[in-house]
Amino acid sequence: MLASIVWNVDPEIVTLGPLVLRWYGLMWAMGFLVGYSIEEKVYAREGLPEEKMEKLFLYMLIGTILGARLGHCFFYDWNYYSNHLFEVLCVWKGGLSSHGGACGILLALYIFSRKVVHKSYMWVMDRIVLAVAFCGACIRFGNLMNHEIYGHATDVPWAFQFITNIHAWQQGAEPIYSAPSHPTQIYEMLYCLVTFAVVMFLYWKTNARKYEGFIFGVFLIGVFLTRFLLEFIKNNQESFEDSMILNMGQLLSVPLIVWGVYLLIKSFIAISRSEEGLRIMKD
Repeated sequence: MLASIVWNVDPEIVTLGPLVLRWYGLMWAMGFLVGYSIEEKVYAREGLPEEKMEKLFLYMLIGTILGARLGHCFFYDWNYYSNHLFEVLCVWKGGLSSHGGACGILLALYIFSRKVVHKSYMWVMDRIVLAVAFCGACIRFGNLMNHEIYGHATDVPWAFQFITNIHAWQQGAEPIYSAPSHPTQIYEMLYCLVTFAVVMFLYWKTNARKYEGFIFGVFLIGVFLTRFLLEFIKNNQESFEDSMILNMGQLLSVPLIVWGVYLLIKSFIAISRSEEGLRIMKD
């Protein structure tokens, strides 16, 4: 049995002059392309025109990137960015927050629901999470390739040793490895894929889509409750979190978990009432 897995994959796939293709960027692109294909089929099933899908892609792209970047700057490193405001725009330098991305998506899709598709907000959210869950798995795979956001030291046989001086190593320095650690990027990738499978099943194989907020609620619980629990074995992203009982990722997850529980309770009440109504009609 292996003591640990030495992870020495280069985050860069290929360099062509000033252009660098990185695994992280590739996985973002793949997530969006596969997500677009999923939503295309969903909107075709709902009988909506293709131009609305094109606008959905634009709203999602802008909301995700701006939200993820601003979330990182405000939630995790505001002391620095408050004195370097221009660098907030420098997305290529790294620093994206999944919770910020979630907030950006929530706002962008609220506008989309009102201005473009003219459906209820929950109708839109129940359908977009099919793509978001898959995209989340792609992003976590990108984190794995970047040697970032991993967990505490551990002696489990699937522990990974990550390169901690990745930029120096890419310039020719000897790699410095972390202690064998939990590959929490893989754990998060797996819960995104499980959530993706569940919401896909609910939408395509059941009547869950008829109860607004149900599929979205399942998504929120599947992703953010699991994220909350995994943070207990995950290294803090910023040093200020070391003195906190719950870290920033957990605090930002709590409102989304509560929202998910509320939506599920509301949906179960609606389902029970509809079943009661059917029984009355049969009698």
